[in-house]
Amino acid sequence: MIKLSKRLQQIADLVSAQARIADIGSDHALLPVYLLQSGKCPSAIAGELNTGPFQAAKRQVAEAGLTKKIEVRQGDGLAVLAPGEADTVTIAGMGGSLMADILEAGRQTGKLEGVRELVLQPNVGEEIVRKWLVQHGYVLQQEMILEEDGRIYEVLHALHEQHSPSAITNEGVYNPSFLEIQSMTEVAKREWLYRMGPYLLRQPNDWLYNKWQHEQGKLDRICRQLGQSDLAESREKEAQLRGEIKGIEEVLSCLQTAKPSSS
Repeated sequence: MIKLSKRLQQIADLVSAQARIADIGSDHALLPVYLLQSGKCPSAIAGELNTGPFQAAKRQVAEAGLTKKIEVRQGDGLAVLAPGEADTVTIAGMGGSLMADILEAGRQTGKLEGVRELVLQPNVGEEIVRKWLVQHGYVLQQEMILEEDGRIYEVLHALHEQHSPSAITNEGVYNPSFLEIQSMTEVAKREWLYRMGPYLLRQPNDWLYNKWQHEQGKLDRICRQLGQSDLAESREKEAQLRGEIKGIEEVLSCLQTAKPSSS
């Protein structure tokens, strides 16, 4: 059996047993091959746009002896999928904006018909993906954050609201009442839930703190650079970024009292 990276293993662990999966941007088809070798999934579609990874995926599937159970298809995003072909869609390793565009294009063309589960790993722009999920009837069930090779990744697991347990609703998931920040409006708190992750904020670990402390440092460096400019636009941008730094600080400080170990 092939061995997955920590990041791909986390995605595999979140896929529901016996789901027919479509892995979009499958690269070398490692995830579909693993899910079938492990017996977790009965069939898979591996979609890949670029010719090199598409050919590599075909070789990987052939070497695993799974050509009858995994179809490798070349195409853009969810265009490789027919309505009703998959229960679960996995997308990993791209920006949140591109991921949301792929999901939206698929939704508009009916490709998400019958898809009850999404397991998504955006590299950046996670809040864009969270907002797309809410807008289109998918409910976050859990989120994971992990570190691998010096990078921190977030993995989002969502079910369509028709399949989500009645106790888990978007209204409840994005209820910001647990953030006790007097200076922040409910609307602003909810924005931070989208940005930093509603489950991750409820159960913070060291990787979450590391990620956002690093973000604070990056924003502070940009502010110092902007401070060297006399342009009015630079002043405005610096003020905006200082506001973001303050928001991150307030949210993290609010969580500090119950900060657990990530071990």
